[in-house]
Order: sequence, then C-alpha cells, then structure tokens
Amino acid sequence: MKILNHNQIDHKVQRLAFQILEENHKVKQLYFLGINKSGYSFAEMLMQRYDAVSGKESILGRVSINAAEPTSSEVSLDLTNSLNGKNIIIVDDVANTGRTLFYAIKPILEYLPKKVEAAVLVDRKHKRFPIKVDYVGLSLATTLKENINVSISKTGKLSAYLK
Repeated sequence: MKILNHNQIDHKVQRLAFQILEENHKVKQLYFLGINKSGYSFAEMLMQRYDAVSGKESILGRVSINAAEPTSSEVSLDLTNSLNGKNIIIVDDVANTGRTLFYAIKPILEYLPKKVEAAVLVDRKHKRFPIKVDYVGLSLATTLKENINVSISKTGKLSAYLK
C-alpha cells in the first residue's frame, strides 16, 4: 500500500528543510550525513532544499553500515574533514527500531561535534534503542511484521510503501 506519493514526499522535504532552518538559523554550515544508499539520497534532497531556503551551503557525507548486522563490519564515514565543533544532521529514509541510527553514530564519536540531530522521512514507533528523531516527515504506528520501503526511481520519482 502506498503511504506517500512523490508530491507528498516533496512537501515533507520542504517542511523538514524549514524546520531544520528554524532550529539551526544561527549555524553557518550544517553537515548532512546520509546512511547507506537510500539515506544518502534522502540526505541529498534534504540538503539541497535546506540550502535553497537558507541561502547557505552545507556539506554532504555518507555513513556506510551493514544495517542487518551492524557489528559485523566497520561503520565508515566518507568525509575527510574534521567534525569537531560542527552541527550534524544524520539522515535516513526510515527509522524502525533505531538500531541503524544508533550504530551510525559510531564514526561521529571519534570527533567532538557541537550538535548531532537526526532526520528521517518515516519514523516508526518501535524503538528498541535510545534514539530520538528530531525531524520527521511522517510518524507511523505499524505492526512489527510490516515493512516500509522508500523508493527513488531512476527518473527521480519518490514513493513510500507499507508492506
């Protein structure tokens, strides 16, 4: 079942960009860190919209993690510059139990950032880890057996499905 179409996601990205700006209006430069492929794609969209509404230029990075087995391999960050004293928005498409966001923080802990916040398109209410999502496109209560899939087609069309 489709829960969000392209236009709805586009509106949510716009709203999230304004919310991030409201909370970070004094910040000169934000770092958007997307988790894996879909989180990175969502972070890129969110950062572009944020930059457009703020008139600022942010930095985009990727956190790579094995979401199914987060302790089986190194969690890596592709940025080479220091995150000391920086404001970071860690971004994923869907927050389920909070495990992926929890472990994605690991490479950031090597630095001393000024602030770390989380943004997701869809937040499910099944948290098992101490993760609070600061910016949410859609909050959804589902059963544990249901899955949410965010799709970004090659033409740039966006949609989110509940399966």
